[in-house]
Amino acid sequence: MFLSFPVYSAGPVADIKSKDWGFSGPFGKYDKSSLQRGLQVYIEVCSSCHSLKYIAYRNLSDLGYNKDEIKAFASSFTVIDGPDDDGEMFERPGVPADYFVSPYPNMNAARAANGGAYPPDLSLIKKARVGGADYLYSLLIGYKEPPEDLEVRDGLYYNKYYGGNLIAMPQPLYQDGVEYADGTNASIEQMAADVTEFLTWAAEPDMEAMVFPADTSGILGAHRNVQKTDAALRSLVWWPTMKKDIESWCAQCWTCQRFRRSIQKTTAPDAVPKNAECWEHVVVV
Repeated sequence: MFLSFPVYSAGPVADIKSKDWGFSGPFGKYDKSSLQRGLQVYIEVCSSCHSLKYIAYRNLSDLGYNKDEIKAFASSFTVIDGPDDDGEMFERPGVPADYFVSPYPNMNAARAANGGAYPPDLSLIKKARVGGADYLYSLLIGYKEPPEDLEVRDGLYYNKYYGGNLIAMPQPLYQDGVEYADGTNASIEQMAADVTEFLTWAAEPDMEAMVFPADTSGILGAHRNVQKTDAALRSLVWWPTMKKDIESWCAQCWTCQRFRRSIQKTTAPDAVPKNAECWEHVVVV
């Protein structure tokens, strides 16, 4: 697998499938269960051809893995290191600080193993393709039987969502192509969605971090109300449903809910540390 070997046209077709991603929008969040399944799809399906060179094993803590799990995972890979004191390269088990091991030692080896086509690195593939996550998902589920009047030469495959419809990458996903550790049904659509979420995280690991100007005054510190949050964000960015999204976001903040309940009881609220609970993704600068 993956996304896209050279073919006969540039870019996706216009009618890619649009999916309601949980990570979409300014207040989007990644689904850690989906991220972990997506990592499994990448390792078992994609990594035989595609590198992930900008992601280190230690970054998997974002997916909910602890230090021991990450250490064990990294050690299952063989890293070429060196030179040693004799000037020789040597092999060793991976460590959390290592970046994902590439399936090929160099670009020429990658091309030679894939009929001259170079499988692109997937670290930033979501940003590199017009349509982003929707395009990646569509491409993965878009392998179909070609129309009867379309001639498809050897080495190419029909994909309804690929520009020109003929792609050199074979279909990577099949029903039950992986056995999910959490028991989720491994349909083509499910695997495509999970690996797309994982690759979106790989391209935007800091997506969930919202940056606000410092405001340490008051009992809530950085916990602004709707009006202050709206004003702070409008100095940086704007989108059509901004006010509604901010109201929804603030309404779901447990720290703010606790503060409001304390006020209603006319009792003084406890001091709340900044970046606590559901606001842990807020970075105060």
